[in-house]
Amino acid sequence: MRVPDLKPRSLLKPSRRRLTPAAVVVLLLFAIAFPLGMARDNIWDLFFMISLGVAMGQSWNILGGFAGQTSLGHAAFFGIGALVTRTLWFHHTPFVLAFLVGGVAAATFSMIIGAPTFRLRGAYFAIGTLAVAEVLRITVQQNLPYISTMPVKMIATYNLHLRYWVALVLAVATSAVAYLLLRSRWSLGILGVREDEEAAQASGVHVLRHKLLALALSALLMGFAGALFAFKQISYYPEEPFSPAYTFEAMMIAYIGGVGTVSGSVIGGIFYVAVSYVLAAKLTGVHQVIFGALFVLVVLLLPGGLLEIWGYLKRITARLLGRDRQSTGAPGP
Repeated sequence: MRVPDLKPRSLLKPSRRRLTPAAVVVLLLFAIAFPLGMARDNIWDLFFMISLGVAMGQSWNILGGFAGQTSLGHAAFFGIGALVTRTLWFHHTPFVLAFLVGGVAAATFSMIIGAPTFRLRGAYFAIGTLAVAEVLRITVQQNLPYISTMPVKMIATYNLHLRYWVALVLAVATSAVAYLLLRSRWSLGILGVREDEEAAQASGVHVLRHKLLALALSALLMGFAGALFAFKQISYYPEEPFSPAYTFEAMMIAYIGGVGTVSGSVIGGIFYVAVSYVLAAKLTGVHQVIFGALFVLVVLLLPGGLLEIWGYLKRITARLLGRDRQSTGAPGP
């Protein structure tokens, strides 16, 4: 049987929460213009981390939000991207080439583990992906125990501003990929798998093929995020990017903003990184506990993420404008 000839938008009607084009343009112009007026590196670092967070959130959202496969092992792809890129770059490979190879390496690894892990369902899939990431982390820790530090020549020419612009481009690119995926014919099968795998299979959707597509694309983008992390850090231990913390950061960004939506990862990335920075600076000892409680409140009170607030504001504005037209007798648009 063939997949019904439906527009991708028809499957998205329950979750049409999104930023307006004007809001997207304003955010992008702010991301470009605001840092230019700042001389302090901590501001540039904050904007870098926000851009990296958006890219990570979008990558996890493609698999966890669009395809409905809750992965707890995305740190594996992040770490592979960082390790491969750093190694090639330090061995005189141009960074752009090393960056691309790092992302492709992460996507290739995802294809190797994809078919076996997709035999698992629900919590078992989540635990299985977490186990894969932990095996990689421990392997790297045992075989590469020494700190990875940039050569002196690279440190002498280190430019944080350049790294921010690369991060901003990556954030925009990952958001564009997620947006285009939702408007492609592949989204019919991917969203169908998320809603009901058996029904999608009965409708002619090749479930494993669509899952693997979502996994490969998600791993590719997460690998690029890891490559960017390796480009930014002057020194770090090779096993650090394999930490489960990077998986949970990507997942929290998607859920806080609005899982299953493109705009959600943008809003979630801004909120998560900005609030984390403020709490870490003001409440160093307990900032993680406070943010954890805040995350729980957001999930409980706003199941659709912070984008629900945006939806409420748009509806209230529309009602107020409608009342103004009625009171003045002006015709509607």
